[in-house]
Amino acid sequence: MTNAENLLWSKIRGHQLKGYQFYRQKIIGNYIVDFYCPKAKLIIELDGGQHYSDEGIADDIVRDNYMSSTGLKVLRFSDKEIFENLHSVVESIWRQL
Repeated sequence: MTNAENLLWSKIRGHQLKGYQFYRQKIIGNYIVDFYCPKAKLIIELDGGQHYSDEGIADDIVRDNYMSSTGLKVLRFSDKEIFENLHSVVESIWRQL
């Protein structure tokens, strides 16, 4: 896991958010998602620099469309958001549960 993933994981693991269980590095279809909460049908993705290239953006759209087609919701946060405003990120996740 990246430093950003480790930091967010420390806030969502062990049923810390409303008692919901999150899994990390979960395989869904042909993809590996950063974090997954089956009870909430919620995927959390953390985006580093590679996600902001034209190819990365296009790949993420295809991936998010696939996840949506299976009934899952995807929340995306930048690594920068994790490091600079972790509290707001956790609040955003909390609201989706």
